[in-house]
Amino acid sequence: MDRHTLITHISAKLKLLRVESGYTQDDMAFVLGVSKKTLVQIEKGRANANWTTVVAIAVLFRDSEILRHYLGEDIVEVIETIAHEKVLGKIHIPINKDIWINVDVKDNFILQQHKLSNHFRIVNQQNIRILSTIHKDIAMDAFDSLA
Repeated sequence: MDRHTLITHISAKLKLLRVESGYTQDDMAFVLGVSKKTLVQIEKGRANANWTTVVAIAVLFRDSEILRHYLGEDIVEVIETIAHEKVLGKIHIPINKDIWINVDVKDNFILQQHKLSNHFRIVNQQNIRILSTIHKDIAMDAFDSLA
């Protein structure tokens, strides 16, 4: 998944997200920091939200069933990986076996692919994320160098 795909999908789901949250158009426009006119244009499919608005939607509505169905449980990780294309860092992450496919396991490391966004990550046996990336070759090279 890339920015364009995410922008297109979230823009198409904006009205559903607004209704799910119980907001009027005025309320939703205020929460997102856009004009009501812009919100209406997005909801009617005449325009897409910009990247900043999509990130705001993803973070502010991360508990939405609509977003979780499309992006999985850890919405912020998906956004972070798409934004940076490659994320290095050791943080404890949730393991949701329904969302992640184990691609390879070596020594203390697991290479996983997200079922919905298709991005990759490397975690260790303690569920500490070592790397996240949208690029398979980067994930494979990093995994090979760790194991």
